[in-house]
Amino acid sequence: MKSIKFRIGGLVQGVYFRKYTEAKAQELGLNGWVRNRLDGSVEVLAQGSEQNLKALKEWLWQGSPAAQVGSVESETIDAEALEGFEVLRTE
Repeated sequence: MKSIKFRIGGLVQGVYFRKYTEAKAQELGLNGWVRNRLDGSVEVLAQGSEQNLKALKEWLWQGSPAAQVGSVESETIDAEALEGFEVLRTE
């Protein structure tokens, strides 16, 4: 299992981006979380197969219907295995 942390910039808060991301991650069978950042970005930690993580990354460029994604940065990290996918509080 691989773990990737994503940082999404643009108009991604106040447009249900986290809720749509949670639904897409669950559809792809990924574990992890999504949260808003104080700087206006959204952060995602996702764990799963390389193929499903790639599919999530491609989807993040679209996001929720009202989102205007300007950037998607990603990095592979070492992380403890998580179960399920959830929306966390803003940090």
